[in-house]
Amino acid sequence: MVEFRYTPPDVPITVLHDDHEVLVVDKPAGLLSVPGKGADRADCLIERLRAAFPQVLLVHRLDLDTSGVMVFALTPHAQRHLGLQFEKRQVKKAYVARLWGHLEPKEGRVDLPLIVDWPNRPKQMVDHDAGRSAQTDWRVIRHDPDGTTRVRLMPLTGRSHQLRVHMAEIGHPILGDPLYAEGPARGFPRLMLHAESLRFRHPDGGRAETYSAKCPF
Repeated sequence: MVEFRYTPPDVPITVLHDDHEVLVVDKPAGLLSVPGKGADRADCLIERLRAAFPQVLLVHRLDLDTSGVMVFALTPHAQRHLGLQFEKRQVKKAYVARLWGHLEPKEGRVDLPLIVDWPNRPKQMVDHDAGRSAQTDWRVIRHDPDGTTRVRLMPLTGRSHQLRVHMAEIGHPILGDPLYAEGPARGFPRLMLHAESLRFRHPDGGRAETYSAKCPF
């Protein structure tokens, strides 16, 4: 196994929206959401944001290799309000992914419970006895001539690595996935998973807002 080296991208962070309560950004692939263990993993999205938004507070995370929309709180009230929406599954999330093989039918749902694969952390795995409930809806965008599928994924739950494990379990791993893809499906420059949109209620007044970031692949 190749030893992991953290080489975060030296790119500016795109701010999609900011106001007195919330900050919405487009996270680049390859950048941690929060600091990892050790000084070599201190560079992360929230620390970069802190330079311009010193009051920034974490609400949720995206995997290191996943790009796309993330919301941060700028007040303790907003952090509680948004955190509760994530906890109650009221936040609507949509991802774009490229998968190995031609996924059929055009839409469907994966309902497989997940648990940490302790001997192989940080990997997760399906466990029908001890796993926590996890559901993902999919909708095919198109089948590409190279034998891959572009798909929109809508997680109904928010388990760690949920989309990655679910797609691999149904035989269509996400391209470039260093943990769950094998063989030629792994040989891509990045994990082909992007958090395309996020819909939540604003902490000030409760109006529904949707923010999107264009898929970079």
